[in-house]
Amino acid sequence: MAESTPATAERVIPRRPGGSLVVRVLENRQVLGIVFVIPAVLLLAVFLAYPFVLGIWLSFTDTLIGGTGAFNGLRNYLSLVEDSVFRLATFNTIMYTVVAVSFKLVLGLALALVLNWDFRWKGIVRASVLLPWIVPTAFSALVFWWMFDPTFSPISWLLLKAGIISHRIAYLGEPNLARGSIIIANVWRGTPFFAIGFLAGLQTITLTLYEAAAVDGATEWRQFWHITLPLLGPLLAIITTFSTIWTFADFQLVWIMTRGGPANATHLFGTLAFQRAIQGGRFGEGAAISNFILPVLVLSVAICYLYLRRE
Repeated sequence: MAESTPATAERVIPRRPGGSLVVRVLENRQVLGIVFVIPAVLLLAVFLAYPFVLGIWLSFTDTLIGGTGAFNGLRNYLSLVEDSVFRLATFNTIMYTVVAVSFKLVLGLALALVLNWDFRWKGIVRASVLLPWIVPTAFSALVFWWMFDPTFSPISWLLLKAGIISHRIAYLGEPNLARGSIIIANVWRGTPFFAIGFLAGLQTITLTLYEAAAVDGATEWRQFWHITLPLLGPLLAIITTFSTIWTFADFQLVWIMTRGGPANATHLFGTLAFQRAIQGGRFGEGAAISNFILPVLVLSVAICYLYLRRE
């Protein structure tokens, strides 16, 4: 009499030979992974790759609105180099990015250090810090446009009441004040992104490192310089890279507040490209202006990659 199979033993069901071709193909992990990735690749190709390639092609043509245009080589780029407005926009874009990102980095790190303290209602305070970041950009721009308006500006009203100024100031009507105004708006909106990112990094640093440093006699400044900052280095590189890309390619905030004025004093690459391509109908020239953003974006990503790779 044959021995019976224990009840706890796993019963092996032999696979049927043959079967559907589709089933056999989908049982392959590599094939199944490709099938799942295809929809995402198609979306990226349609909404990112195609506009990107089209923009590069248009920059080498003299395409106008309503026309096809012809290939003209580097003529758009050479004409832009001689364009005084484009040179001014280049200066504005670089200055706007460097100053705004620097302030956001310093203020965001300082705010993150404060938010990392243990105090009452810290949850509510940390959540409220995100408000400038989650508010729509158009709404923020309209609020700052109202704040800097020469007639309705509450800033001018307070300065008049305090006796600091004798007349209302047209903040968006004077070139240097207009540049400072859009930088202030960008810093106000972008600082929470740095603060929350740095706060998340600070939460991962173990307190034993600070305790050991304090036992060795390290001051709070030395602890920050030799513990906090190095450990935040990779996160700092990533956050700064993203902020640099967004700031360098900024459009909504500046366009709503100044539309590139006064006298082209606040034009960035994004606003000038929109003015030339959409309002002016010169698609080729507008695409060429937009493509000047690409080298800076590639350089920012490359620097971040090399730094993270070294770390």
